Parts: sequence; C-alpha cells; structure tokens
Amino acid sequence: MHQFKDQISQKLVKLTKLSKSEIDSLLEVPPDPKLGDYAFPCFSLARTFKKAPNKIAQNLAEKFEVDETIRKVEVKGPYLNFFIGTKELAQNILMQIKKQKQKYGISKTKKRTILIEGWQPNTHKAFHIGHIRNAMVSESISRIFEFQGHKVIRSSYMGDIGAHVAKWIWYYTKHYKGKIPKNNVTKWAGEIYTKATQISAENEEYQKQINDIQKKLESQDKELTKIWKKTRELCIKDLWQIFEELDCKIDRPYWESEVEQPGIKIVKQQLEKGNAEYSEGAIIADLEKYNLKVLVLLKSNGTSLYSTKDLALAYLKSEEYEFDQSLYIVGSEQEFHFKQLFQYLKIIGYPDADKVSHVSYGLVSLKQGKMSSRKGNIVLYEDLRDKLLKLAKSQISNRNLDEKQKQKVSRIVTFAALKFSMLNQDPKKFIIFDPKQALSFEGETGPYLQYTHARICSILRKSPQKAITNVNFSLLQTKSEHNLIKQLGTFPDTVSQAASHYKPSSICRYLLDLAQMFNEFYHKHRVLSDNLELSKARLALIDSTRQVLENGLLLLGIQAPERM
Repeated sequence: MHQFKDQISQKLVKLTKLSKSEIDSLLEVPPDPKLGDYAFPCFSLARTFKKAPNKIAQNLAEKFEVDETIRKVEVKGPYLNFFIGTKELAQNILMQIKKQKQKYGISKTKKRTILIEGWQPNTHKAFHIGHIRNAMVSESISRIFEFQGHKVIRSSYMGDIGAHVAKWIWYYTKHYKGKIPKNNVTKWAGEIYTKATQISAENEEYQKQINDIQKKLESQDKELTKIWKKTRELCIKDLWQIFEELDCKIDRPYWESEVEQPGIKIVKQQLEKGNAEYSEGAIIADLEKYNLKVLVLLKSNGTSLYSTKDLALAYLKSEEYEFDQSLYIVGSEQEFHFKQLFQYLKIIGYPDADKVSHVSYGLVSLKQGKMSSRKGNIVLYEDLRDKLLKLAKSQISNRNLDEKQKQKVSRIVTFAALKFSMLNQDPKKFIIFDPKQALSFEGETGPYLQYTHARICSILRKSPQKAITNVNFSLLQTKSEHNLIKQLGTFPDTVSQAASHYKPSSICRYLLDLAQMFNEFYHKHRVLSDNLELSKARLALIDSTRQVLENGLLLLGIQAPERM
C-alpha cells in the first residue's frame, strides 16, 4: 500500500507546498471503506491558504489529477478522500504475495540482535495457564522479530531454588509417603507445593523448619542437595516436554541457582562501593529520589531475593551475548520491580542499562476468579490440554475424516484454541479464559482462522486450473474484492507495528478481519464459475488470502491445516 500512498503524497506536495513527511503524517486510512482508501484532512492548511478547510479540500480536488492508479477524489467536508483503482491495487499486491510467498509481510528495517527472556515457570511447582500466556507471548514476539530479519536469542529464566523449593522439600521429606510419577511430574509437584503451603500456614514451627531447610540448601547440605537435584531434573524434563508441545524454542536456559551466589557477591561489592547500605540488617538501595522507594537487595539473614539474582542475571547475559536490546517478558505485577532494577543497574554502571526493557502482560483468570498456586485453585496445563483435546474431538467427530486425520486435526485445533486465546488480547490486559469459547469454529478464535484457511485450500483443490497465470486483474471490481485486496496490502504494516509495540494481538486482530472479509466475499460471489477468466482472477485473490493467513498464523505459533 505504500506505493499508492507515495503517489498521493507526491501530488499533494506540489499542490500544498507541505513537505512529504508532513503529508505522510496527515494521510490516514478512513474508518469506513466507503470513504476511500486514503483521506487527507485540510485543517492544518487553513492558516496558510486563509480559507475554510472544506473550501481548501474543494480547491485541491479540482486540481488533483486522477489516473488509472488514483481513479477518483471526493470531497467530504474538510477531507479529501482518495480511491485507488482495483486493477492496479490487485496487480501490485497479489503479484507481490505470489512472488514472496512465506516472506510476504517483511518490511525493510535495520537488523538488530534481540535477547528475549520469557518462558519462566518454576521447578517444584505446577505449569498452569498463566505460564502458557507467558510462553506464547514470548514465542510469538520472538517469531515476529525473526520474521523481520532480526537475530533473536531466546532465553528462559526458571526458578529452581528459593523459598518455594525449601517448602516443597520440607513437605516431601517430612510428610509425603507416595512415589514419584513417571508422567506429568510438574502437575504432581504442584499438588505437593499446594499441600505444603496449606499445612505450613497452620503452624509457626513448620515455617521455622522450612527456613532451616532453605539455609541448609544455600549451604549445600549434601542430603537435601541430593533430593533437590533429583526432583529438579525430573521437573525440568517435564517442562521441556511441555515447551515442545507448545512449539517453543529456547536457546539459553538460565536458572536462579546459577545466579544466586554471583548476585550475593555483586550486592556486597556495591555495598563496599557505597551504592548500597544496611537497614535493619538487610542490604538495600535507597531509590527514593527516583520515586522508586527502597530496593531490598539482600535479606537480614543473608539469603537472596529476586533483585539479588536479577543483578547477576543481567551481567551474565551481557557476558555471553552482544545485543542491541534485552527484553524481559514478565507479568504486569512485576512492573515496579523492573523499574527499580533498571534504575539500580544504571546507578551501578551496568554497561547495557540503556538496552533493557520490560514487556509486561496481564494475568490469566477464570470465570471463578483469580488463580493461586498457594490456594490450589489453578488450572493446570495438563488438565486444560486434555480437556481441550476431548472437546476438539467431539467438535470434529462428524467430519469426513478418517480416525488418524481426526486425531491430528484435534491436536492442531486444540493448540490453536489455546494459543490464540492467550494472544488475542492486548498483552497488558487481563484474560478471562473460557475453554468452550476458545474452541469455537465461529467468532474470534484460532480454530475459526484455521477453518477459513482450510476452506480456501478446499476451493483451490477443486479448481481445474492448477496454475494461476496471466490473470486479468481488472475483473476484480466488486467492493468486497477491493476491500479484501486492500486488507492483504496492509499485512506488512501490521507486522511492523506488532514488532514495534510488542503486540502479537495486532496480528490476531488483522487475521480475524481478513478472515471475515474473505467469508463475506465468498458468501456474495462464486469463485469457480463458467467465466474462466473471472474464476482465475478470484482464485489468485483467494490463494493470496490463504498465503497471508498462513504467514500470520505462523507468527502466532499456530499451524494452518489444509483439511479440517
């Protein structure tokens, strides 16, 4: 679409004497397609021309030279509305999609190296739907940047030590009588953690025992360390299986256990340098003058905190990688923590302090309310996955597929429903997850997009014209065809904006609009008819739609099946 915008802009530069950058900033896409493909507001010209904006618009319309590309100019009050010729629009956009295929949507941009930290579950706890959103937002942002040509380093940061592990081991050694399961270890670990939390809350003596275990673990007590290592490895193995199911890639897993001692060392060094101080036995950084209160760096008993380990993690990342940007994709409840952390990194002279950013996302809740692993009312990944698989199988039970195909499609649909529901909202917004709604083939869901893609593939398979060549684009003249083509042309801008604002939800919204436009077109017009030339043009249009749906779904980590 930029080619057409540039043509309008260049003509307006000559008529208004504004700079091209000024014109470009003013040109906009009207909210209603009936108002044209681009609109130019004339308010800012009133002082220069000493006329009312609507009069200026009228004068500019009379002088503006239309052609086959910009076929019509209309005046609507103070606005100039421009209409692009459908033939030129189709030829430019559809041929570009055909040529670029899976690469369509890539914009020219300066290539960077981006280190992304996401995928942050804990060992010795359950993997729940909140972790799914973290994983999917992280993976999708990574895919969007890679699609743009950037080098992405995916890192995870998992809590494998700390108070929750001490509490888990306390219950496991003092109260647990069962065996370690062979499958779904994180689910089992989560159940133990919930029981440990509930029981320890009833007795102060239990909390003292847990604190004692934590100190012994930090002192590397042999017996407790052996239990920790064994159960840690089982949890990690299970987490890798979950990440594989979600099609998430991780280049460098970081662990709290590897940055704890380095973090304590950094805090003590900063204490000596005068960048930290004692307060009631704890080591703190006073950030009051930055309106960031007090950052506690080390507890009074000498044990570490999130801040302790995050300092070491930042330095470790910089030691291992050269990057242009380091993103921390972490829940919105940690926003203040990262403001404190990033400010303190500046104070102590961390070399990449100007490259770090926090990308926050809202929590996931159910209709029943907020989840808590302490209360045990969380929705576990394994339970949700199995429930969705069961629902998906019932949804497609009557479809004309053999049993093997049904199994495959059920799985593809399940993960599409799961992933899309986590990405379809603005990352900063909270999500209320509804399993049945997520699986629907109607409405704003992943399966709806997959079904639209599969429908197009079905039409293409039925076509006797396997090679779509020598297309007469001038035959695509209806409003629904024009709107669909224009939507296809905005895909590169959508991807670029999603990358700039870290919002996979922009791509979700785009794909839903694209699918709706296709279905409206398909409802009104036959693709395959006796008019072979028209059929060929419409086949080219829907094949481009299929390609863009596939490209967009890939950025969300969702498969685009050819049959459903």
